[in-house]
Amino acid sequence: MESDNEGSKLEIDFKDNSLAQSLFGEHHSNLRLIEKFFPVKLSGVGTGVTITGSDHDVREVAALLNSLSDLQSNGYRLSPFDVERGASILKDKPGTSLREIFVENIYVSPQKRVISPKSINQKHYTDAIRKNDIVFGIGPAGTGKTYLAIAMAVAALQREEVERIILTRPAVEAGEKLGFLPGDLVAKVNPYLRPLYDALNDMLAFERVKEMMERDIIEVAPLAFMRGRTLAKSFVILDEEQNTTSEQMKMFLTRLGRKSQAVITGDVTQIDLPKDKVSGLVESEKLLKPIEGISFVHFSDKDVVRHRLVQDIINAYEKRQTARRT
Repeated sequence: MESDNEGSKLEIDFKDNSLAQSLFGEHHSNLRLIEKFFPVKLSGVGTGVTITGSDHDVREVAALLNSLSDLQSNGYRLSPFDVERGASILKDKPGTSLREIFVENIYVSPQKRVISPKSINQKHYTDAIRKNDIVFGIGPAGTGKTYLAIAMAVAALQREEVERIILTRPAVEAGEKLGFLPGDLVAKVNPYLRPLYDALNDMLAFERVKEMMERDIIEVAPLAFMRGRTLAKSFVILDEEQNTTSEQMKMFLTRLGRKSQAVITGDVTQIDLPKDKVSGLVESEKLLKPIEGISFVHFSDKDVVRHRLVQDIINAYEKRQTARRT
């Protein structure tokens, strides 16, 4: 590494032209993305790249580029989104192995379509689901809590570890009452369950999902439909847990039967319950955290995997909420 009055300069040659082109991105777009995360200047020529900046930042960016290159060398198809996520992860926690996060594959269909974690907490989450019978995923919208849980459920079904997938949500949002909505019961609850259908249809062919639902291999239903049942040999996902009451949370957790596991997801900033009702999400961690076999994984805005502006939007609202409390 060369140093001068303007900082440090490091040249890396990746030797393989195809790998370098993919790593740098079209018109060096990936290098420009990295410059948004680190105060460095990146110049790519042929198969080499020159990094200019402070000693610390040059070392960090070199580690990032080498990690991304290592992913490619192991057959990973790098996208601009992966470059952004990798830069964000290593900026927040230098030394993290991107390969351990990105190369974990969750197989969700016979066609070998795969889904993988995109952040450190997502990796912790999938690990927790593998090791525990009950897992709580808590954090803001867009962090992959529900999507990854459904992917893990579909993968478990494909491996014949469970016989059914049950997806459920409380039908209470934005203060609406089902009685005031038009249509029969199915028409009333379907809008609340739509995000679960969307995730399923993103992983499996529409006709396959339809067939599995007709055979009760996959069930999507409001939380009220769980009362009085014993859910055996099932992978059960309760979404939007923050809108369950304490009584509903107890009812749901005590439905779990033999050879079953449950994943519960929620966001404490999106509670739509009446003020006199205690959120099952808020209460559950206080009561259940000491119990072996139950795991709690917390997500933050850094885990947001939707449009890049979603993270900024979440930050803006959190700042306003903090200002109101002070």
